[in-house]
Amino acid sequence: MRHRPTLLAAFMPVLALASAAHAAAPVPPPPAIDARAYVLVDHQSGRVLAAERADDRVEPASLTKLMTAYVAFRALREKRLALTDEVTISEFAWKAEGSRTFVQVGTRVPVEVLLKGMIVQSGNDATIALAEKIGGTEPGFVQMMNEYARRLGLGNSQFRNSSGLPDPEHYMSARDVALLSQALIREFPEYYAWYSIREYEWNGIRQQNRNGLLGRDPSVDGVKTGHTETAGYCLATSAKRGDMRLVSTVIGSSSMRAREDASAALLNHGFTFYETVKLRGRGETVLRSGVYKGEVDEVALVPARDAFVTIQRGTRETLEQAARAFEPLVAPLAAGKAAGELVVSSGGAPIARIPLVPAKPVAEGGWWSQLVDSVALWWR
Repeated sequence: MRHRPTLLAAFMPVLALASAAHAAAPVPPPPAIDARAYVLVDHQSGRVLAAERADDRVEPASLTKLMTAYVAFRALREKRLALTDEVTISEFAWKAEGSRTFVQVGTRVPVEVLLKGMIVQSGNDATIALAEKIGGTEPGFVQMMNEYARRLGLGNSQFRNSSGLPDPEHYMSARDVALLSQALIREFPEYYAWYSIREYEWNGIRQQNRNGLLGRDPSVDGVKTGHTETAGYCLATSAKRGDMRLVSTVIGSSSMRAREDASAALLNHGFTFYETVKLRGRGETVLRSGVYKGEVDEVALVPARDAFVTIQRGTRETLEQAARAFEPLVAPLAAGKAAGELVVSSGGAPIARIPLVPAKPVAEGGWWSQLVDSVALWWR
């Protein structure tokens, strides 16, 4: 006996075609590039879009100077250093190996000149002079570098000098370089702008920025080159197109052109296939949750900073959000400590978990509140 197809079965091929038509376009794998290690990160969300050996400990060469700059910028912000301060160039700094800003021994050079010499020309002499000014000695400054690396969570970084000269115990990872670049962009926008300077002149000597991508791609605004015979050619890059900023690190390329081509390929891959979406603003109430033993019975939970996700282009309509508190919430609650999370899903699969914190701290309540809520927690 022949079974007649049901109406649904008859339309199944049509439904399948319709579903396929609305599915997001496939994302190809990251491009094959000339590099020993690399990573591509969305600056706003922190999502890694491409990576290869991103956590390997490798020689960073002059990418080290990103940390030297970070320490210097912190000193400027905390007013332990001023751009107009003059630094006497020591013989040790003057004799520095490698790239140079051509500062002369015994002369007094403003901090701003040394910073630009380090950032634009990658001068080792300017870098060591800054390290001696801030840390007393270069070894003292290196201790500061390692402490800031610890605070920033750079778990695969260790420094032995301020300029990036080879040392078996001096290393970073591609991911750590990207994280450090993000910290510079986020914390010091007023100084990060110096990384886009194409040319710099000091003492009658004109010097070119070695980051060739600044001239090839108008969206690129930093960040730093590096090279030694053993490290190969390295490049940390950041580019902003529209509202989306990407950060890449390429370590161990075979030439200057190769590191630029590799960085450009990674950036184009990210901008072509992904987009950044802002979900919530910093301090925006996502949900309200009850609080036990507190001076108030309820607290608003908010993102500690603007909440972004990175998604495949064309999939914005599939985003779903679900917020929850880490119950039970028991006072005292600190304003900056996670008390919940916003789970973001696409197509039913979680793609991001955004911590939520109390909008205001919640102190402990009085003895009666403590007693009543202790009973409530017991029976919970």
